[in-house]
Amino acid sequence: MIFNMEFETLPREALEAIQLRRLKEVVGRVYATVPFYRKAFDEAGVKPADIKSLADITKLPFTTKKDLRDNYPFGMFAVPMENVVRIHASSGTTGQPTVVGYTRRDVDTWAELMARSLAAGGATPDDIIHNAYGYGLFTGGLGVHYGAEKLGASVIPISGGNTKRQIIIMRDFKPSILTCTPSYALHLAEAAEEMGVDFENLLFKSGIFGAEPWSENMRLEIERKLYLSALDIYGISEVIGPGVAMECLEAKNGLHIFEDHFIPEIINPETGEILPPGSTGELVFTSLTKEAFPIIRYRTRDITSLSYEPCICGRTMARMKRVQGRTDDMLIIRGVNVFPSQIEAVLMDMDQVEPHYQLVVEREGTLDTLTVLVEVGEKAFSDEIRDLQNLEREISHNIKETLAVSAKVKLVEPKTIARSEGKAVRVVDKRKL
Repeated sequence: MIFNMEFETLPREALEAIQLRRLKEVVGRVYATVPFYRKAFDEAGVKPADIKSLADITKLPFTTKKDLRDNYPFGMFAVPMENVVRIHASSGTTGQPTVVGYTRRDVDTWAELMARSLAAGGATPDDIIHNAYGYGLFTGGLGVHYGAEKLGASVIPISGGNTKRQIIIMRDFKPSILTCTPSYALHLAEAAEEMGVDFENLLFKSGIFGAEPWSENMRLEIERKLYLSALDIYGISEVIGPGVAMECLEAKNGLHIFEDHFIPEIINPETGEILPPGSTGELVFTSLTKEAFPIIRYRTRDITSLSYEPCICGRTMARMKRVQGRTDDMLIIRGVNVFPSQIEAVLMDMDQVEPHYQLVVEREGTLDTLTVLVEVGEKAFSDEIRDLQNLEREISHNIKETLAVSAKVKLVEPKTIARSEGKAVRVVDKRKL
């Protein structure tokens, strides 16, 4: 390996010393080069010289997605465009896309972080990585690609889509690591079964899945169908892309945050108050080493918690629990907060249904209603109508018991819910129509 992993096992005192030095540097740099941050810091009454300890990060204002959109496209860049060698952008499906830039050094840093992530997932230079994340403006595909090359592994840049061809490539090229979204992994399993290809006969040892929230029960479903060890990876374009945090193969119990490059915080999403370790709240990141697009206290909208307990793998970096949802994905049904991943966890506990579902939210008068569309297998759908009705009632009962929310359940035929080659569409909110 041609990269250094010593930062991952540093004593916390040494790690925090590096963080403080880098925090002071990045705060001074954005104040000098990004008009948005100079104005935001001045309005908050803070100067770069006020950052004397890591605790002083609370003096800095938050950055939000709206701030990025208001400065579209390049207003948040901290270097001249002549130094920017890569531009990525979000899909913009919920508004103006957010645009991020990378210097050559940023790309090298990103590649190293992804190499460290792949190594944590069991990848070595001897592996072949089947990369089914999308290439293009989305950061997933190229992030994994550069990390695999940095690691010295072979990479198949298959991208998303053309699923049957992917199965043929898997069978013929014999890759050992799979990278894609968890929902697409299940779609691959479904397609392979239709083609008569058994994942048990392929050579995958682990899969690195991210870009959407997924439950522990979905992990077990993926492992059962794909015969590999399923691991979670976390990334966000505004911070750097994939490679911000990664589960280790040894523990599979929380994602290690690469704290030599990022400072994580958990805040109360309503008040902005910092919460203690172990508390569930909104994840906030400050990037420490990005040159083109450094970001200060960025509110990710992802809901999780942090732990600083030692890991059996030997890494000393903070661990974040798997993201359970996003503040903007959270549904409020008659006063109860519901995340899609919580519904998914209930469904994955039941053998009769497939791991494909969609939540439809509507408004009847002044009340919100939730309908859960759930696919069932071929055999179950051919059963007696009364058996299906009993299954619908059972699912509805389990949701009510687990989440304290009433939901109408509608079983649908196999392959009725549209498959996604990228992030799965879990919520259809008809209240907005």
